[in-house]
Amino acid sequence: MDNSIKEITSIIIQTRILSLNAQIEAALAGNHGRAFAVVASEMRELSEKTSQEASKLKEESLSDGEQITRSLATLGNDIRGTRLSDLAMTNIDIIDRNLYERSCDVRWWATDNSVVNALSAGTAASYDYASKRLGVILDAYTVYYDIVLCDLKGNVVANGRPSKYNSIGSRHANSEWFRSALATRNGSEFGFQSLHRNESLANGSLILVYSCTVREKGEANGKVLGVLGIIFNWESLAQTIVNNTPISADEKEFTRICIVDKDARILADTSNRMLSETLQIPGRQELFKMKKGQICRTINGCKYLIAHAFSPGYETYSTGFHSVIIQKEETVESQSVLSQDF
Repeated sequence: MDNSIKEITSIIIQTRILSLNAQIEAALAGNHGRAFAVVASEMRELSEKTSQEASKLKEESLSDGEQITRSLATLGNDIRGTRLSDLAMTNIDIIDRNLYERSCDVRWWATDNSVVNALSAGTAASYDYASKRLGVILDAYTVYYDIVLCDLKGNVVANGRPSKYNSIGSRHANSEWFRSALATRNGSEFGFQSLHRNESLANGSLILVYSCTVREKGEANGKVLGVLGIIFNWESLAQTIVNNTPISADEKEFTRICIVDKDARILADTSNRMLSETLQIPGRQELFKMKKGQICRTINGCKYLIAHAFSPGYETYSTGFHSVIIQKEETVESQSVLSQDF
């Protein structure tokens, strides 16, 4: 369109020159050139009208071009945002499904005869046997640091890896996972404590703890004897997922991928800031109300696309966590990591 307008403008200029020359020749011809002078004048008027139409066409084409450019940019952001929000949903869905299994494990293992008998007998021999039995369970899994067995006072009386984690004798009566388990109505329910560190468990590693009451005879409504807690290796799951999110190597340089809780506390992060900060995003409350979506924000002069997905849950379980992917718009001026803004 631009080339066509330039061609029309060139023709108009030639027409004006021709019209001017014709008027000069008509004037030199005197009375004999009057008729030709009228034609020359009409040619000049026609070139003026054509010029006006060409200018109008140029303005319209520029406006249409700008609108098309904006539409393409919006479409590009929509496509990129949909892709990133799909990846965010995949990440949190994998975590939900995996942690659902943890909630099943603890309720099952709390009925094991070795832990029920240990708390019923309360002898050193029964505690030792329970530790050995818990060790056998742990040998079949790679996602747990340890399993601990507590009496009703919150004292650890047995654990699955006593040679590696010196948890026996530590007290957890005030721990959220212990108290939440005691608050359950029966053995089909479980307690939980989100990401934290406890120097008495797994040598202070980042852990999630799922817990369940151990009840008399292993029955769901039996008398409560104590609490079983499974110490989950959170980083082996969550950090692996965020670090292996399928984006290109070029994108990774200006993309941050996180899992955060309802208060935006960072639980997993490609920038390795777990538990050290909350994720500050303009429009976070608006974004977190969406089950899945994206927003664009300009921060410190840089444009960001922020994609989000809320925990979809699996079966009867949901973490309630949020999955967030922040991607800096790739420009000549800013192709670096996100540390300055996020």
